[in-house]
Amino acid sequence: MAAEHPDHADHTERPRRPGHPRHTGGPGPADPVARLADEVVDHRFKGLPPDAAGLTVGELAAQRRPLFTGGFTTPVLTLAAGALEHNLRQLGAFADRHGLAFAPHGKTSMSPQLFRRQLDHGAWGITVAVPSQARVCRAFGVRRVFLANEVVDAAALRWIAGELAADPEAVIVCYVDSVRGVELMDAALAPVRDAFPAARPLDVVVESGVAGGRTGVRTADEAARVARAVARAASLRLVGVAGYEGEVPDADAARVRAWLEDLVALAAALDAAGHFAALGPDEEIVVSAGGSAWFDVVAEAFGRVPRLSRPVLKLLRSGAYVSHDDGHYRRATPFNRVPGQGSLLPAFRLWAQVVSRPEPHLAFLNAGKRDASYDLGLPQPVAVRTAGGAERAAEGMEVVKLADQHAFLRLAPGAEPEVGDWVALGLSHPCTVFDRWQLIPVAETDGTITDFVRTFF
Repeated sequence: MAAEHPDHADHTERPRRPGHPRHTGGPGPADPVARLADEVVDHRFKGLPPDAAGLTVGELAAQRRPLFTGGFTTPVLTLAAGALEHNLRQLGAFADRHGLAFAPHGKTSMSPQLFRRQLDHGAWGITVAVPSQARVCRAFGVRRVFLANEVVDAAALRWIAGELAADPEAVIVCYVDSVRGVELMDAALAPVRDAFPAARPLDVVVESGVAGGRTGVRTADEAARVARAVARAASLRLVGVAGYEGEVPDADAARVRAWLEDLVALAAALDAAGHFAALGPDEEIVVSAGGSAWFDVVAEAFGRVPRLSRPVLKLLRSGAYVSHDDGHYRRATPFNRVPGQGSLLPAFRLWAQVVSRPEPHLAFLNAGKRDASYDLGLPQPVAVRTAGGAERAAEGMEVVKLADQHAFLRLAPGAEPEVGDWVALGLSHPCTVFDRWQLIPVAETDGTITDFVRTFF
């Protein structure tokens, strides 16, 4: 499992037999990411100008319309172009500085355009949570996919096997955390093995969990039993260990550090017991962790991985950084704890309009649960833009409740937004923002829309 930066290959979504022709990757007529610009703008994409219907996304972007006077309708979510580029550079630099490979979690955005930019900024590959997300990655040319879940769905496993058989450069890694799961995976892959005896085995890592947390083995003994089951499986190959430190109860730096030290110790113990014997001498043992709240502690712990029998791929998987936010991750980002190591900027702005002022201290915006995240905090008003184009800070305003299509805006004395004013909302938790929008305008500092980000949820 080499750590050099991947190319970008194009793949159809159906499994292919070895030798089935495929397009060459990279920008050009066959590049699936570039072809997103050819999609036609229509009623599927909320917030876009009605008079743009029939244009392609590329044609609309080329018009460089202004957000506030270019026909965009509210509510409309935007991404700040400068903040996106800043964030992409910051995590890429952090990973390089600490000797980490980086597979940002794609479930955050499910945007092939952002995947491409993450790869261009040095990412090893893209992490996903479920096979359907892996299919999106492969359809848009991602060569290395880290599937951070145990996959026991037979149809999905056969699709993965087809991808590996069709593309010798493809890397797909999955979790295992039970003997039963290993047996189900091996049985599902048996028909592929029988049809193609030379087919590559599926690479898997033992997932380490935490008591009371999510998936993953709870003890080193259990991990060893799973590793022995993988050794018995004809269609699987053990390549490392992984886990998610965000499940540590009452997480603080000390508790997260202790859990990560156990993960590193598990990798060393499995290696000492010969469980990575199926790897070639120059192939890498994977040790992976890292959400968006503790990547500093991950870097610290992974910096102390002992010498193992083979090189080690220290794989970080943070994903929320790409857009950052104005709530949960603004408070939780490790860059708050490590001055001088970097910074992140919130890229989202959800623009809504005041549609009702029924009581003196209450206003309603035309954006709600269908438009904004609310699982890790309500939206926060950050700016008001009047009909005349004047903009001011949204002082004295607080979103106190969301309905499906309305935000309840409580007003302090002196805060007097008028019906028709545009209000910019800062959002919390990127993973539950992106999935509400299929096509997101990218805005320059002056409000000019120069691009659009497509999502696939």
